[in-house]
Amino acid sequence: MNHYPHLLAPLDLGHIVLPNRVLMGSMHTGLEETGDWGRVAAFYAARAAGGVGLIVTGGMAPNREGGVFPGAAGLFSDADIANHRGVTDAVHGAGGRIAMQILHAGRYAYGKDCVAPSALKSPISPFVPRELDEDGIEKQISDMVIAAQRAQAAGYDGVEVMGSEGYFLNQFLVRHTNRRTDRWGGSYDNRMRLPVDVVRRVRAAVGPDFIVIYRISLIDLIPDGSSWDEVVTLARAVQAAGASLLNTGIGWHEARVPTIATSVPRAAFTWLTARLRPHVSIPVITSNRINTPEVGEAVLAAGQADMVSMARPFLADADFVAKAAAGRAADIAPCIACNQACLDHTFSGKLTSCLVNPRACHETELVYAPTDAPKRVAVVGAGAGGMMAALVAAGRGHAVTLFEKAPEVGGQLNLARQVPGKEEFHGLVAWFAHGLAQAGVDMRLSTAPEVEDLRGYDEVIVATGVLPRDPGIAGQERALGYAQVLRGAPVGKRVAIVGAGGIGFDVAEFLVQSGASPTLDFDLWRQEWGVGDPDQTAGGLAEPQPHAPARQVWLLQRKAEKPGRRLGKTTGWIHRAALAAKGVTMLGGVGYDALVDQGLCITRDGQPEVLPVDTVVLCAGQVPDRSLVDALTAAGVAHHVIGGADVAAELDAKRAIDQGARLAAAL
Repeated sequence: MNHYPHLLAPLDLGHIVLPNRVLMGSMHTGLEETGDWGRVAAFYAARAAGGVGLIVTGGMAPNREGGVFPGAAGLFSDADIANHRGVTDAVHGAGGRIAMQILHAGRYAYGKDCVAPSALKSPISPFVPRELDEDGIEKQISDMVIAAQRAQAAGYDGVEVMGSEGYFLNQFLVRHTNRRTDRWGGSYDNRMRLPVDVVRRVRAAVGPDFIVIYRISLIDLIPDGSSWDEVVTLARAVQAAGASLLNTGIGWHEARVPTIATSVPRAAFTWLTARLRPHVSIPVITSNRINTPEVGEAVLAAGQADMVSMARPFLADADFVAKAAAGRAADIAPCIACNQACLDHTFSGKLTSCLVNPRACHETELVYAPTDAPKRVAVVGAGAGGMMAALVAAGRGHAVTLFEKAPEVGGQLNLARQVPGKEEFHGLVAWFAHGLAQAGVDMRLSTAPEVEDLRGYDEVIVATGVLPRDPGIAGQERALGYAQVLRGAPVGKRVAIVGAGGIGFDVAEFLVQSGASPTLDFDLWRQEWGVGDPDQTAGGLAEPQPHAPARQVWLLQRKAEKPGRRLGKTTGWIHRAALAAKGVTMLGGVGYDALVDQGLCITRDGQPEVLPVDTVVLCAGQVPDRSLVDALTAAGVAHHVIGGADVAAELDAKRAIDQGARLAAAL
């Protein structure tokens, strides 16, 4: 039975028929920059074998000045064609189709040679771009056309011309970044000349039997962005210039509105694709926060798009489409949009991977091969790391027993999923529980094994997690721990949170929220972040209207730095902005003196003061729970230690899952 008749329906593009309506959207992984093209090929071939209708690569620079950073990969010469041919051959051999994205970063390029329509520095790069003259513009067009021709020669089925997210072509479109007065600036006809010329000349160069996708920004979410009439005008012009498909981009990278983080509602921007679709006759692809086959099917069934783009879900599970087609949606490893191992890595210059799936981008060196010597394996602790270790070990053929002192699996993930904006963690815990049952893991819940219980196993993996750090504050017996709060302990109307790491921010968001979570209420989320309608305001910005906080909160830390500075590279600003909008007072350089009847006594800037709070919540860090480790060591029982029991660093599920997977793969 086909549960997803719209999602799995073929799409006829004339010269080629795509087998389904699922696009693997472009992601910069860093694989191409490693120079290991076998590894690049393995990554894309795995997704092709998993059934996706069409893959779009990470952005390939058309020239050096257009690369997102110095040394960024591209198709700069004929010598590069052979490397890319290895990728396309692997994808085609797996039954897939693949297009190469041509990405010119413009003023977003992190290098001194960056170029743009006007010499205006972006807020996300320290370099002022060089304003292009007529010859310079012609060079950029020519280089993009040559990149498309080289992609065709390398065996790609098409190209995607990147015209959204605030990159080079998008920068020409809006007055925010285009201050020119020549034929490339001023009127909208002039400002859209460059992207339309690029598409027209690419189509002329590659001929009719080649996919040309144009990535169009539907809502810029910046001041002086495109109006809706301009978006429609551009879409029609790009279609006339020869585009096969319109893929939709949402928001510029410098926008102060989150667009893909876990707190953004699912399918939050499909209403814009639905509005554009009647204005063009070529297929329109919708994107952003579509992460399950059910969501994709609903979007297509409602007529909001012709195709859905999912990027990070294919990091989480290469077999997303195949599992959906086989009626195994519960087996799909869920993308929780956490950004921790994908975008945070990308913007830190690290190789991309996935919190949920450590094999992503590591397919050739992290292999879950069936074992030829099955062992009896005990895993103690069913948090993130322990569950992954058990899942991988059992999947390889080992007999696994998983001990957990709590009555349910999940560990600290069960606390995280109580936080508004982290609802995706419910699905992650459910996926782990389902996978453990399917793999035949012997579950021993509400059980804390002793040393003697573990002696008979061939391998013992300790994943007992963390314990709260004792902050040593006089009177702290009056305080609540973060776990108590997230499990529903009564909290007063005025709260001081001791510790402003990730847990402190989570607790603050939990305490200021009342009523429905904005992540589950699209209208409420739009109000809180000021997402308007580009038909009414150019760029689609509106005045944010955050709801009143449920409590007055002080978020405190000992470090004399801006609270939240060490949060995720691509999501930290979201948490800081959300709490600031709720009136949370965030203070660094705080000394904790005592809890008294009047509140929390602190010292700041050498001056004592009393915060008049009803409740103090301790989020002062964690220490490894090594009691079992110490006991096993004393008894001479060999064991492995992973996750928080190894190193306590906030609630680091990414590291714990990676450790668990790698250890289980090596048993």
